[in-house]
Amino acid sequence: MSNLKARYFLFISFKGTLYHGWQVQPGSATIQKVLDDALSIILNERINTTGAGRTDAGVHARMFCAHFDCSFIELDADNKILYRLNGLLPKDISVSRLIKVLPGAHARFSAISRTYEYYISRIKDPFTDDSAWYFHSDINVNRMNEACLILMKHSDFTSFSRLHTDVKNNLCRIYLARWEESRDKLVFTIKADRFLRNMVRAIVGTMIEVGTGRIDLMEFEEIILARDRCRAGQSAPAKGLFLTDIEYPDEVFIKSSPDLSE
Repeated sequence: MSNLKARYFLFISFKGTLYHGWQVQPGSATIQKVLDDALSIILNERINTTGAGRTDAGVHARMFCAHFDCSFIELDADNKILYRLNGLLPKDISVSRLIKVLPGAHARFSAISRTYEYYISRIKDPFTDDSAWYFHSDINVNRMNEACLILMKHSDFTSFSRLHTDVKNNLCRIYLARWEESRDKLVFTIKADRFLRNMVRAIVGTMIEVGTGRIDLMEFEEIILARDRCRAGQSAPAKGLFLTDIEYPDEVFIKSSPDLSE
């Protein structure tokens, strides 16, 4: 086997209900552990993936990216590896695309934006019990969209960050934030250059307080300016959160490959 190594981006989807998030943890089922084991079996060498970021237990991803290095320099010549991977992975994890990238490309640090969606169900629905937050109180969606406009004016989101993390700063640039209502469902969409640990769930939990009238818009902005997690609302449940997109610059990709999701 050649000593040369090639780097690949692998795009996956997963339902996070049965997992303790992405990152490997001793004694816990994680997406990364399952994926590493499956890749190692198929490629016949030990594979250690690096993910685009951490996800908390119960959080889902319609699109997630991980990179890995392996000795096969033309691994993505066809879809055989993807089909074999999907056959070996459990039903709540799927792979859709494998792309060769530059040696320095990084699933986390090369990303230029991420998009999340958060789902709320206004009715008790057994079919969305593990993928939406059931919240039956009256919610003023227009008021929460006004809070989105306030949110997008700011860049320091310490008030919505998990305490005692190892990041250098809590600055993020939000490109999009909006609430949409359709029948008995609410969807919050947010896109930014980066996200802090627990940030989206903390924002949703605090905006719900705006929507239910517990705090007003002035208080919402004061929470942001306070840079104090204790001032913000409780985090929304993990089960309603989906990572839906990660954007990378075209120049990190060496060549394109088919997408099984198409």
